[in-house]
Amino acid sequence: MQLSIVSPVYQADHLLEELVRRITQAVNVFTDDFEIILVDDCSPDASWQKIVELSKEHSSVKGIKLSRNFGQHYAITAGLDHAQGEWVVVMDCDLQDQPEEIPKLYQKAKEGYDVVFARREQRKDAFLKRLSSKVFYRTLAWLTGSEQDESIANFGIYHQKVIREINQMRESIRYFPTMVKWVGFSQASIAVDHAPNTQRESAYNFRRLFNLALDIMLAYSDKPIRITVKLGLGVSLTGFLFAIFTLIQYLRGEIIVAGYASLIISIWVLTGFLLITLGMVGLYVGKTFEGVKDRPIYIIEKSTSSTSNAQKKR
Repeated sequence: MQLSIVSPVYQADHLLEELVRRITQAVNVFTDDFEIILVDDCSPDASWQKIVELSKEHSSVKGIKLSRNFGQHYAITAGLDHAQGEWVVVMDCDLQDQPEEIPKLYQKAKEGYDVVFARREQRKDAFLKRLSSKVFYRTLAWLTGSEQDESIANFGIYHQKVIREINQMRESIRYFPTMVKWVGFSQASIAVDHAPNTQRESAYNFRRLFNLALDIMLAYSDKPIRITVKLGLGVSLTGFLFAIFTLIQYLRGEIIVAGYASLIISIWVLTGFLLITLGMVGLYVGKTFEGVKDRPIYIIEKSTSSTSNAQKKR
C-alpha cells in the first residue's frame, strides 16, 4: 500500500463525512492505493457510529475505537500501529489540517525527505490558544534543550521506516512531534494553509496544555532536576557566606540579640526549597513507577475489521 492517513477522532461526528470526502479527492490526484484510519478516542458523541457507516461506504476507511479516552497522542499511536502504507500522513480530524495539502506534502517528500512537516505560518486560531501554544512550545524548547516550532504540530507525512522506529518507542508518555524529532532521519517542512476552527472548541485548554507540558518535560528532560541542584548549590553558598558574615559580626561584638527576622526567613526559604526539590523528585519517581507497571499504551474495544474482543497494545 502506498499511503495511510491516520486521524484521531474526538467529538467530530458531524465532520467525518466531509473529512473522508476531501481526503479521498485530494489523495486520488496521485494514488488510488490508500487507506484512511480513523481512531475514535472514546468520543462521547456519535463518532464511532459514523466511522462504521463510512467504513461500509468506503473500502478505504478503517475504524478503531479505544476502550476509553486515552488522549490524542495515544490515539495516534493506535493508528500508526495499524498503518500499512509506505508513507503515512498524520492529521487532525477538525479540518483545520486541510486534506488538500496532502499532495504538496507528498511531492516534497519525494524530493528525498523521510519526514515533511506542515508548517502553519498563519494560524487561524483564537488569540488565547495561539498565546498558550507559543508559551507551551517555548517552555518545552527550554526544558528539553531542543528546537521547537509552534507552527508545526502533528500534520505531516512520514516514511514507513520513520513510523517503524517510532512504534518501537513504547514509553507510557506519548507526544508525537517530539518522538518524530528524536528518531531523526532527513526532515523538511513546507508552509500550508490553516483553516479556522468554527466547528468545536479545542480540547486543549490551559490546564491540559500545562499537564501535557509537565508530562513531556518529565519524559524527555532531566533539566528540572539539574536546576534544583544548581539552586541548592546557590542556596548553600549563600548560607555559607551569610554564616561567615554573622560569625565575624559576633566576634566583633556587633550582634547582641539574634535576629528573629533572619531566622524566620531562612526557615521559610529553605523549607520551601526542600519541598520543591522533594516534589520534583517525586514527580520523576511517579512517572518511573508508571513506566515500570508496563501497562498497555491503549486498549482497542472495537474495530471495523473485528469487533469480537478488545485488543491491548504494549
